[in-house]
Amino acid sequence: MTNPRDILFAGEKIPPSLPVVDHYAGSEKLMQKALTLQREMGAVFDITLDCEDGARVGNEAEHAKMCAEFILSGDNRFNRVGVRIHDISHPHWRADLEIVLRLAGKRLPFLTLPKARSAQDARRFLRALREQESAHGLTGNIPAHVLIETHGALREVWQIASLAGVESLDFGLMDFVSAHGGAIPAAAMQSPGQFTHPLIVRAKCEIAAAAHASGIIPAHNVCTELADAACIENDARRACREFGYLRMWSVHPAQIAPIIAAFTPDAAEADAARELLAAARQAHWGPIRHAGKLHDRASYRYYWRLLERAGFRD
Repeated sequence: MTNPRDILFAGEKIPPSLPVVDHYAGSEKLMQKALTLQREMGAVFDITLDCEDGARVGNEAEHAKMCAEFILSGDNRFNRVGVRIHDISHPHWRADLEIVLRLAGKRLPFLTLPKARSAQDARRFLRALREQESAHGLTGNIPAHVLIETHGALREVWQIASLAGVESLDFGLMDFVSAHGGAIPAAAMQSPGQFTHPLIVRAKCEIAAAAHASGIIPAHNVCTELADAACIENDARRACREFGYLRMWSVHPAQIAPIIAAFTPDAAEADAARELLAAARQAHWGPIRHAGKLHDRASYRYYWRLLERAGFRD
């Protein structure tokens, strides 16, 4: 029997199903804490082990090896632990790739490239990634997540989004604000400024639009609030509902649950979607009148994706 997903999305590339939280950890202590929390909560969030901001100067190789050891450890039960390497202008970025792929490539769900300055930087990273996969006998292509946080990357974001192998575009708000040399106030690094300043709104919209057009995931920047769960959840809800983001970073364990809550459709929405799709299936996915409104495959696709985000897969 044909899967309804194949009927509804025939000929379309749609975003992969990824956990809505990408949790960053840069030190040994925070990495262990993140893995322990993931083991307790389940595979409801990804972990990114951070070489860029986590490694001390001169200690880059040891830090990359430590990341690989955590990926290989028994605490990594779900194989949802990725790595952010150094940016392409850093002298250790290739060594990061070589170390992590040689030691732990078979269990890597993704690799993140920070501070891409152009689509050419992203292509260079992808070529190096594929070379290392081949060198170490890895089958399949490890997905790439590309941080959009420079003027050049934003200018070429549609090209970056369309590159084969890119799975996610991640907005780096703070570096993007800093790149403006003081022209954007510091208040735009937090709410409400991050959702109202015209240059930030433009960047968020461009990234989300480019990602959706290429069938990949737009991932929202971190919330600077670490303790106020209501504030964190509100930021995540605005990112999801107003700007179309499907994923968000966290940098503190207290941020994970509020982000998940904000990105998960509420029970009433999910129930209504299931009822509509059951009626659509009965009509063999033709147009129907349901609850006094006309529905066709356009709305079926919307509600199908809503159910996937709510955790339903059938």
